[in-house]
Amino acid sequence: MSPDQQQHPHQQHPHQPQHRPPHPSTPPGGAVRLDHTVVHATDRQVSAEFLAEVLGLAVGAPFGPFLPVDLGNGVTLDFYRQRDEPIQSQHYAFLVPEDAFDAMIGRLESLRVTYYANPDHTGPGRVNHLFGGRGAYFADPDGHNMEIITRTYARP
Repeated sequence: MSPDQQQHPHQQHPHQPQHRPPHPSTPPGGAVRLDHTVVHATDRQVSAEFLAEVLGLAVGAPFGPFLPVDLGNGVTLDFYRQRDEPIQSQHYAFLVPEDAFDAMIGRLESLRVTYYANPDHTGPGRVNHLFGGRGAYFADPDGHNMEIITRTYARP
């Protein structure tokens, strides 16, 4: 083996994982957790404030081009102003406490936002009762299909 091909005993191959102590924010047991996602908006302030108001949350301080809404579970929605292209509608589902659901529906009604029982926005002004919980869909200012549910969907 040439000197160029020899590895120092403490060097690892570049494709082998480094063994480092976990950072305090690392999920336990090697779990994967969503940390943040970008929500494209024509006006990040309007969209972030809308969702924060509906969910009963606060809009955080700007972070570069992002305006964050912390969901309180380690996940942040980072609202970003998209300037040059139309907004592509996305779906965001929020598992919310049963005792907060009625207040969220009340805030939608106060904002004069129609909510629906179904994802295709049928059943206006009604909620669904899937999996023993309650749920509703509504559009944000850019047409993203938002969903609030009190029970997670059963998966096979």
